[in-house]
Amino acid sequence: MLHADSRTLYEEESETEMDSMESHGSVVTHLLSQVKIGMDLTKVALPTFILERRSLLEMYADYFTHPDQFISIADMTTPRDRMVQVVRWYLCSFHAGRKSGVAKKPYNPILGEIFRCHWDIPNDVVDSTNDSKLVAEGPVPWCRENQLSFVAEQVSHHPPISAFYAEHYTKQISFGAHVWTKSKFLGLSIGVHNVGKGWVNVLQYGEEYVLTFPNGYGRSILTVPWIELGGTATIHCPQTGFHATVEFLTKPFYGGKRNRITCQITQPGDKKPFLSINGEWSGAMEAKWADGRTEIFADVRELQTQKKLVIPVCEQEEHESRKVWRDVTVGLRINDMEKATAAKCTIEQRQRDEARNRKENNINWQTKLFKEIKDGGWVYVKPLADRLHLPPDQAGAT
Repeated sequence: MLHADSRTLYEEESETEMDSMESHGSVVTHLLSQVKIGMDLTKVALPTFILERRSLLEMYADYFTHPDQFISIADMTTPRDRMVQVVRWYLCSFHAGRKSGVAKKPYNPILGEIFRCHWDIPNDVVDSTNDSKLVAEGPVPWCRENQLSFVAEQVSHHPPISAFYAEHYTKQISFGAHVWTKSKFLGLSIGVHNVGKGWVNVLQYGEEYVLTFPNGYGRSILTVPWIELGGTATIHCPQTGFHATVEFLTKPFYGGKRNRITCQITQPGDKKPFLSINGEWSGAMEAKWADGRTEIFADVRELQTQKKLVIPVCEQEEHESRKVWRDVTVGLRINDMEKATAAKCTIEQRQRDEARNRKENNINWQTKLFKEIKDGGWVYVKPLADRLHLPPDQAGAT
């Protein structure tokens, strides 16, 4: 029997594990008994065997699997170079969240669930264990000034809103976001519409880069499902006027490649882009500059990925993701679907009981780490800009 704190519980699932989904029969036979085309899937119970061994909150952390790409935004000396680097990090951030060609679904976080982790920065000349101070007031108190920290919280259950925040103290850069997913059954596929936005704050320059997220699609649910991204996303810096539009192109029914993107970046006052990017977010992307130069913009297959660092489950608080879902994860890892399903049902029933108790006693839910702002968005309660006591013009627009 696997120990519940074992590191192997959280290793990536192998292709053989993923492909064993076929032995469970098709996902669609389970779904068709419950759904109609166009129906919202929020309340539909999906079979346990298509679950991934991690919470959606942990999946969002994978946007930072290349932490060096993110923090180097702050190293760029011109607004144009910083915009280009924001786009580079953004386009390289999607492949790590999709660990396999086979689509599996992360756990739906329960209300109040929290996930915390941090990363070492590759090739950092400072020894992260000795020569750097702890950021005691930061989102991850055991994280050091030269590490990137991350925290996420499930701030609402209906609708299901996740909020997350990351920061690097030394580089004075942070990222905040809130995302609400709406799933619909589309017949031969499932569509996941991401409602929300994120913002990169480069505090040294008082710049904020506001970005949106693509939609997701689970395709081929009659057989072995796979994920693709689709739709238009934008990145805009109100302070400098730089703007990027990213098109995530869905694969044609016949032929064509998966995971293709096109991107145009414009500077203030110009209609024509100074940089166009084409390629695949899961592979190589080529840059074409306005002067005709072409070069590889990024190739995620060549990039080093950094493992997230998470404290052991036995040291976590009750509402932290890996502790909440530990028994489900153990069941999935040893392929005991009965155990996994029973554990999942226990968690969901407890959540229903707590919601009913709050309703009966007229108690409002209180979030811990994020607060709602006037436009329906959510922000981290103690962002780096506030803790550094920067003047408003340097703290970004959030």
